[in-house]
Amino acid sequence: MKIKTKDFRVREGDKVRLKKWPTRVEPVYRSKEDYQAQLETQVAELSELQHLHYASNHYALLLIFQAMDAAGKDGAIRHVMSGVNPQGCQVFSFKHPSATELEHDFLWRTSQCLPERGRIGIFNRSYYEEVLIVRVHPKILRSQGLPDEVLDEKSIWKHRYRSIVDLEKHLYRNGTRIIKFFLHLSQEEQRRRFLARIDEPEKNWKFSLADIEERKFWPQYMQAYEHCLSETSTRIAPWYVVPADDKENARLIIARIILDTFKTLDMRYPETDDKRRQELLSIREQLTKRGPGSS
Repeated sequence: MKIKTKDFRVREGDKVRLKKWPTRVEPVYRSKEDYQAQLETQVAELSELQHLHYASNHYALLLIFQAMDAAGKDGAIRHVMSGVNPQGCQVFSFKHPSATELEHDFLWRTSQCLPERGRIGIFNRSYYEEVLIVRVHPKILRSQGLPDEVLDEKSIWKHRYRSIVDLEKHLYRNGTRIIKFFLHLSQEEQRRRFLARIDEPEKNWKFSLADIEERKFWPQYMQAYEHCLSETSTRIAPWYVVPADDKENARLIIARIILDTFKTLDMRYPETDDKRRQELLSIREQLTKRGPGSS
C-alpha cells in the first residue's frame, strides 16, 4: 500500500473533528520484516537528503511532535531519525517552563532552539503546549504573571493562535520549513500502553500517577487539539494527523511525509568554480608527489 501523505494533512481553513480522523488505518507493511525493510530504506534516503540539506545550507527544517501521553513521539523520533548525522540535527524536549522562561513571552524559550540553515530541529512538544495543556488547565495560565487584560478567556487563545501563525509565516519567509505532527492515539490504546508500562519492569520509569490524572481530561484535550489544528494548520506550515495506534505504521507515515517535504526543496551541492578547482588540483598534485619518507 502506497502512503498518500495528503490523506493525513489538515488543509488550511478546515474545522477538525478528531472523531472523524482514524487512530488506526490499513498497515502499509505486510509483516514485521517488511516494516523493517521499508524503514531502513526510508532512513537511508533521509540520510542522503539530510547530507544534501546540510551541504546546500539554504533551508532549515523544523519538525514538531505533539500528542497525548504514550502516543509514541519518542520512538518515532528515535527510529525515523536514526540514520541522520547528529551534527546536522538537534532534538529539544519542552516540559514545564522555568521561572526565567515565564518572565518572557510564551514563544521565547522555543525561539532560542530554532534550527540553523542546513540543519534539522526537532521539537518534542513545543510552543503549542501553550494552547493545549495551558488551555485545559487554566490555573497554569493564571500563574504565568500576565497582566489581567491579557487573561480574557474569550480572546487569549485567538491571540495566541495568531502569534503562532505569524511566527511560522516569518520563519517560512526566512527559509525555515515546518512540519507538524499530531500523533492521534485512541484512549483505549493509551490504556493498553499504560498497562504495559506497569507490567514490564523496563518501562516502569515511563509511568507516573500524573499520567492517570491527565487521562481524566481526555475530552478537554481533544477539544483543545481540535481548536489548535483548525486554527494553525496552514499551507506553509501544515499539521499532519498521524494514526498512532500502530506504532510501526505511524513511523513509516512520518518518514514519508518528511521525505516528501525534503524533495520539494531546491537543494544542490555547492558548485566548484574555476579558482576552487585549480586549488583542488594543486592540492592533489602535492598529495600525489612522492617525497622523502614516502612508502
